[in-house]
Amino acid sequence: MESNQRTEIILNQPNASLGHVSLDWSPQPGAYLEVEGQTYLVLERRHRYHLKSGRYELHQTTLYVQRSDVPEEKSLLDGQWVIGDITCLYNARSELLRCAVNPQGPCDRCSHHRPLNNSD
Repeated sequence: MESNQRTEIILNQPNASLGHVSLDWSPQPGAYLEVEGQTYLVLERRHRYHLKSGRYELHQTTLYVQRSDVPEEKSLLDGQWVIGDITCLYNARSELLRCAVNPQGPCDRCSHHRPLNNSD
C-alpha cells in the first residue's frame, strides 16, 4: 500500500461514514485506531482496485470500525491478544469479542462469570 493512502472509515453501528483519513500504516482487523480523539476497533478491511493501463491499481481502502475503548482487560494467550477475563468459561478467546454473555463487559462485575476449572 502506498504511504499516506486515503482511507475511508465507516462506523459499523449505526452504519455511517466518518470520512477519509491519511494513514501511514495499514491497520488490520483487531487493531485500534484513533480518529478525532475517539478510539475505534477495526472489524474489517476492504480494498477496491481500478484497471488502469492494463494493470490493477489500488483505488480505495475502507475500514469498517466500531467505537471502543482500548480494553484494560487484555491478555496474551498462545501468541494472540484476547480481551476480557481469560479465566472465565464464557470468554471468547478473541481480539474482537469479549464473550457471548456480556460482550461489552466489564468482566469484573459480570454476574455470569464462571471459572474455567469449575469442578461443580
